[in-house]
Amino acid sequence: MTVNLAKIAEFFHTEIPRVPSGKYVHFITLRYSKSFPIFRTDDVLNTVRTTAGLQDQTMINHLVMFKRKQTTPERLVGRELLRSLGLTSGTEADKEKYCAYNGEDSCKKCPDCIIYGFAIGDKGSERSKVLSDSAFSLTAYEVSHRLFTFNAPSEQGTMSEGGKMRSSINGQDHVLPEIIFPAIETLRDPTKESFIYVLGNLLRTKRYGAQETRTGVMENHIVGIVVADGEIFSNLHLTQGLYDACETTNNHLPHFSQVKENTQKVVQELLEREAVHTNFCLYGEDLQHVLQEVQGIYKSPQELQQTMQKLYEQTSTYASQYGAFASEKTKKEQGNSKKGRKSKKEQQQELPLEEEE
Repeated sequence: MTVNLAKIAEFFHTEIPRVPSGKYVHFITLRYSKSFPIFRTDDVLNTVRTTAGLQDQTMINHLVMFKRKQTTPERLVGRELLRSLGLTSGTEADKEKYCAYNGEDSCKKCPDCIIYGFAIGDKGSERSKVLSDSAFSLTAYEVSHRLFTFNAPSEQGTMSEGGKMRSSINGQDHVLPEIIFPAIETLRDPTKESFIYVLGNLLRTKRYGAQETRTGVMENHIVGIVVADGEIFSNLHLTQGLYDACETTNNHLPHFSQVKENTQKVVQELLEREAVHTNFCLYGEDLQHVLQEVQGIYKSPQELQQTMQKLYEQTSTYASQYGAFASEKTKKEQGNSKKGRKSKKEQQQELPLEEEE
């Protein structure tokens, strides 16, 4: 039986629940550099030293793609889409639709605010429903980077100006092309529409890291989708499992196709050690079928508009019932209802009426 989007959506919510409800979608992804990304927080590339594999206990230095280096570009791509569809606006004068990123002027109700979360001091917050973690290069830092020297020529295109040599020469460490960062991005408590939104952001984001307008092109290859009732293993665990499976060393760097072929086997082995129930594990033809369905929605302007409009209605409803726009009284009543307690008003209504004399 071919698995399609409608089939896996049977396990999703039809509306966003108030509290976590034990439904998780894990997107197993291979982030694959196609140019020279720069992942740094200071002046050098981010690295960390860990054991190479789960079996191979050799210590190696990994390049690190910190969590926000992954989710921030994807959020911005999603926010761009919402503006293009007229669901949100970047114009302050449009008070109903205006939403600022990472600021006190966040609208607190659009798909980006509700799904990826926000925090505005005492003005409200929403926990992200997209769970991510730092990703680690499959290969060691020593074979995954190179230092390049660059210059800034004058308007004449030379390094001299007015008879004097310019001194604008500098060096920058870059990640090399075709470096693989295995990563798992998780969507908690999905609806069909939020699944399409987050998966679309993964598929449509092409640039990561610093200086992204001139470099940083990467491809996200979705190599598996796991629907389960809990969280699964970490990015580092997946990377180390793949390191063993691909027999990676500094003298043997695995080809992307080899890593892709090994991913299903490694994921299945690691899942067997997890205390979770899996509803679906999509690979191969089933996975490609679902990905093509989602890509088809993004290629159809009318279908995309309908899908994102429905998602916007879901997040707006969530915001008004449980989020930043729900009154304290409503939240308290909903909390009492969940705990089986009744509000004071409900208790008074149930008191027996006194008999009239």
